[in-house]
Amino acid sequence: MIKLALLSISLLLMNSFTIIEFSKNSDISNWNIVDDIVMGGKSSSEFELSEKGSGIFKGSVSLENNGGFSSVQHRFKNIDSNAFLKFVIHIKGDGKRYQFRIKANANDYYSYIFNFPTTGDWQIVEIPFGKMSPSFRGTILNQSNFSGEKIQEIGFLIGNKKAEDFKLEIKKIELL
Repeated sequence: MIKLALLSISLLLMNSFTIIEFSKNSDISNWNIVDDIVMGGKSSSEFELSEKGSGIFKGSVSLENNGGFSSVQHRFKNIDSNAFLKFVIHIKGDGKRYQFRIKANANDYYSYIFNFPTTGDWQIVEIPFGKMSPSFRGTILNQSNFSGEKIQEIGFLIGNKKAEDFKLEIKKIELL
């Protein structure tokens, strides 16, 4: 009985799905920048591949014209995430705070968000589904957190209410 329980736990721990893992040959054409210019702001950012094969989201956040954010997003066909409990992101930040964002349905007006600090070194950030709050334009909505059923969009946002340059390196995003 104990061996069966340990086997079940081992299988559960091995259950993972890679949403994206960047390499030198990754196609990043379907990663889209959405900066505050959509609302009249002046922030600017870009998404590119590093020589080592990481995705790099970098730019400059401006507070001019009521601006203050930069984001990058990636849409894809529906991923059934029912068998998983959390996101695991492998990133290297610049010591600034970022937001990981997902949409269960790409047509939803809101995203589920999770804010996390970066250290300046490579780190692994684990984000339990239940910790992802529904948000629209910076306001947490009065509805349930992410249920974990499906995913159609992932992304990152920086918006720390200050003008700043930024750089976030992304190696891998997976479900566990």
